[in-house]
Amino acid sequence: MFRFSRAAVLASSMLLCGSVLTSGNAFAQAAGGGSGWFVPKASHPVAPPPAHAPAHSSRPAEAPAQMADEGGEGAEEGEGSSRPPPVLPQPAIPPATPLPKGSAPPTAVIGMISVADVMRQSLAGQQVERELGGRRDELARDAQRAQSGWREEQQKLQANAKSMTAEQIQSQERALQSKVMKAQRQFRDRNRIIQEAAQVALGQIERELVQVIQQVAGSHGMNLVLHSEQVALHVDGQDVTNEVAKQLNLVLPKVYIPAANEDPELLAKSGKMPTTASPPPGPAPTVSQAAAPAAAPAHN
Repeated sequence: MFRFSRAAVLASSMLLCGSVLTSGNAFAQAAGGGSGWFVPKASHPVAPPPAHAPAHSSRPAEAPAQMADEGGEGAEEGEGSSRPPPVLPQPAIPPATPLPKGSAPPTAVIGMISVADVMRQSLAGQQVERELGGRRDELARDAQRAQSGWREEQQKLQANAKSMTAEQIQSQERALQSKVMKAQRQFRDRNRIIQEAAQVALGQIERELVQVIQQVAGSHGMNLVLHSEQVALHVDGQDVTNEVAKQLNLVLPKVYIPAANEDPELLAKSGKMPTTASPPPGPAPTVSQAAAPAAAPAHN
C-alpha cells in the first residue's frame, strides 16, 4: 500500500509560508523602534551570558600561549594538547542473531515533487498569503501609530514636569504605563490570532495536499516520491509537481480562514469549527479586539 510522509509535506509547506506563520520581522521593526513598547509573540529574547563567565574583569584575559607556558595540569589537558586520546575498554557485546529470509521489497517506481512550487501555484495558498498578510500589515501600522502616540505623551509629560507636583507626575506616569501595558496585551493577542488563523488555514492545505499526492502518485504506479531538493537527476514523467498543483486547485481552490474578530482557540473549544465544505450554522464565537486581554490571556 502506498504511504506518503505527511510530516515531510507539512514541513515543506510551513517553510514556504513562513511569511504568514512567523510573527513578522517587518512588524517587529515597525512596533519595536528601540523603545521596548511592544515585542511580538514570537520574538526571541537575547540569551543571557553563561553562568560561569565573569561579568566584569579588572585584568585582561591571559593569552593561550601564556597559559601554556605556566604549565600544570590544565596546560597538558587543554584543547591544544598533543596528548593522544585515551584507549578505553570495549566490553563484549552479544552477537547479532541471524534472521530468516524475508520477502524482497517491491521494485521502486520513483517520482519527485517540489512542495514549494505546489504551494506557490496553490490558489488557497495565495488566498492565505493575501488575507493574513493584509492583517499583519494592518497590525504593524496600528502598533507604529500607538508607539508614536506614547512617545508624544511621554515628551509632553517631560515638558510640563516643571509646573507639576511630584504626585501629579507620578500619577500621569502610572496612567501612561497602564495604557501602554493594556495596548501591548491587545497587540500580542491580535498577533496570536493571526498566527493561529494561519495555522488553521495552512493545515487544511497540508491535509488535502497529502491526499492529492497519494492519488497522483498512485495513478502513475509510483510507490516512492522524493522531494525535488533530494534529486540531482530525473527524467521526464517523474516530476508530478504541476499535476499535483492542478489537482489541488480543483479540489481545494479556497480554505476557511477565521475572521479578524474570531479567536481560533474559542472556535476550537466550541466544537463548531467552520469549513469550506460545511458553512457554520450560526454565528461563530468572536472576541472583541478591545476586550481581547480580558477574554484571552496574552501568549508570550
